[in-house]
Amino acid sequence: MTVSFLLFLPLLAALALLFIKSNAVKNIALLFSLAELVLGVYMLTQYHPDGGLQFTAEAAWMPKLGIYFTAAIDGINIIPVILSVLLVPIIIATTFKHEYKNASVFYALILFMQFGLLLVFTALDGFLFYVGWEVALIPIYFICGMWGGENRVKVTLKFFIYTFAGSLFMLLALIYLYLQTPEHTFDIFKYYALNLTTTQQSWVFAGFLLAFAIKMPIFPLHTWQPDTYTEAPAAGSMLLSGIMLKMGIYGAIRWMIPVAPIAFYEWQNNPLWLAIIGIVYASIIAFKQTDGKRLIAYSSIAHVGLIAAGLLAWNTQGLQGAMIQMLNHGIEVVGLFFIWDIISRQLKTRDISQLGGIAKVAPQFATVFLIIVLGSVALPLTNSFVGEFLLLNGVYRYNMWMAIVAGLTIILGAVYMLRMYKNVMQGETNAVTALFTDITLSEKLILGIICAFIIIIGVYPKPVLDLTEPSVTLLMNSVNQKIQAALLHK
Repeated sequence: MTVSFLLFLPLLAALALLFIKSNAVKNIALLFSLAELVLGVYMLTQYHPDGGLQFTAEAAWMPKLGIYFTAAIDGINIIPVILSVLLVPIIIATTFKHEYKNASVFYALILFMQFGLLLVFTALDGFLFYVGWEVALIPIYFICGMWGGENRVKVTLKFFIYTFAGSLFMLLALIYLYLQTPEHTFDIFKYYALNLTTTQQSWVFAGFLLAFAIKMPIFPLHTWQPDTYTEAPAAGSMLLSGIMLKMGIYGAIRWMIPVAPIAFYEWQNNPLWLAIIGIVYASIIAFKQTDGKRLIAYSSIAHVGLIAAGLLAWNTQGLQGAMIQMLNHGIEVVGLFFIWDIISRQLKTRDISQLGGIAKVAPQFATVFLIIVLGSVALPLTNSFVGEFLLLNGVYRYNMWMAIVAGLTIILGAVYMLRMYKNVMQGETNAVTALFTDITLSEKLILGIICAFIIIIGVYPKPVLDLTEPSVTLLMNSVNQKIQAALLHK
């Protein structure tokens, strides 16, 4: 079996959904996404963490232009692939309490976006990677623009301009690399083998960095994110934060650093400091938020900033932390946005100052909400603890002072997240919250699955770390050897 089965099932499902006009479209979309999950789980059981490429799909696409459909799975992309197939059915299940106009288009766009995301995460051809990058952008633009809030048009246009502009710089870098290869190819391994000067690598590095920094995002390229998350429908916020942000992190690990290692070494401090500044900035802004969904958006910037800092520190601890934390952050942020979707759907408000006492009328909701909050603040024995510990360890090994500043994300995050929980759930009920009803069976199932992952990965993270370790070690050694060789020739 090749990865092409995993890639094309959501594409075919998206096309099929366009022809279904009945109310059953959401159930059919869920079934398709569950079939994709089953396929992903099967491939996971067949995966051998030895650092090599597996489930490789190869086909000539436009061979005269050096473009091939080449995709595979290894320890670098297996985490975002797992995240994509795991979260999409959960996200679709969270939408069942909503009614959407043109529902067949809405669910088709979700599955079409999954296709684009998986293409990004598995592509080994630069042109194919770029196609996946743009394919993933198109559906989320329409999801936010058609089903978002009052300011959706202006906010979505800003998001589109930011991300599209960034991807153009990446395209220029890919074309430049294509022209430098003797065979004129987009093959990633031919890019790795290029012997570019420091100046050439610096331009390539800059092109990739702009695209990936916008998508993560890191300061000061983050300004599209809070508005987009706030105005997007809940499912759109989950897709953006849970999966799409990982495109930038993954792109830096797979493409930017290995292709331009010398430029990365020369400029490493700059993006690393920007990531750390973003952590502190977003955490401080989160304190002032009264809209619960917007607070989660700023929290996400801070947490993803720490992931970026860990991978940019470029050591085994930081990179392993980035890999596992991609999974952890995706699970938790989807849970948090679903929590706020439940609150806003029942109470018609996300204003924290209007809430309080919900735990008294909805104890089961209060319990799962608390577990997800504790996971997000990296309490020991929850999933984010091991990820953030590795990330901070990686940054500390690079620079102690950077680690001290970056560590503020845990302290500040614990304060504003626990304060949010207290203000929403504790105290006395009021005229707004007195009629809140506890979660339904389907909501218990969704939140229960999320809580189970938070606890299981927190207690026993070894299987996740074992999936990535051989590939991380190989990549780390390869890049470091190039850097050492360049330093010896200076």
